[in-house]
Amino acid sequence: MAVHDGHRERLRRMFLEHGLESFSELNALELLLFYAIPRKDTNVIAHALLDRFGSLEKIFSATQRELCAVDGVGESAASLLLLIPQIMRKSLVSAAAKTKVIRSSGDAGAYLLPRFLYEKDEVLLMLCLDTQKRVISCTEMSRGVVNAVNVNIRKMVETALRDKATSVIIAHNHPDGLALPSTEDDAVTRQLSSALRLVDIQLADHLVVAKDDFVSYRDSGMLDLFRW
Repeated sequence: MAVHDGHRERLRRMFLEHGLESFSELNALELLLFYAIPRKDTNVIAHALLDRFGSLEKIFSATQRELCAVDGVGESAASLLLLIPQIMRKSLVSAAAKTKVIRSSGDAGAYLLPRFLYEKDEVLLMLCLDTQKRVISCTEMSRGVVNAVNVNIRKMVETALRDKATSVIIAHNHPDGLALPSTEDDAVTRQLSSALRLVDIQLADHLVVAKDDFVSYRDSGMLDLFRW
């Protein structure tokens, strides 16, 4: 038996019997690393990761290069740490997709926010709805560096027409900022609303997302500035 096997078994048993409620971030991370680092003291590596990034949230938001720069973290451990948030995101997106009708900004936020989890780039999504406000499709329309999404209005209109939408909702994130619309966001809203109006499709809302928060153009009254 290796020197750390007894400690590992105690932590595993504690987790299986009581869950992670009584675990510190350090112990939870140490336990997770067991499954990628079989023969090292993962407590030391967990300490190093928390010292470098400050929290589990920041660790799960790090890049592979950043993770591998921490002493003791190899490709297997980095892959596991990258995998965890992506699996969580996929699970939340799958659960949110069970919402079939979007009647409010709350419905739209619940459907769309999981899709922005752990995104480092600014991403623009478009939700196409039918006459009953049922979801037809959710499509990534553009992706770019932070604060520099290249919005293709023509592509968005063509997608809405292809999917036979009667209304659309767009949403984009501010990865390192606040959920506050910018002058560029206003311009996109105005341009898209005008372009969709020409083909008899309504821009129903524009959500600006930051982490678990969002601002709705419709709820704030700003969308009225660009209506028919």
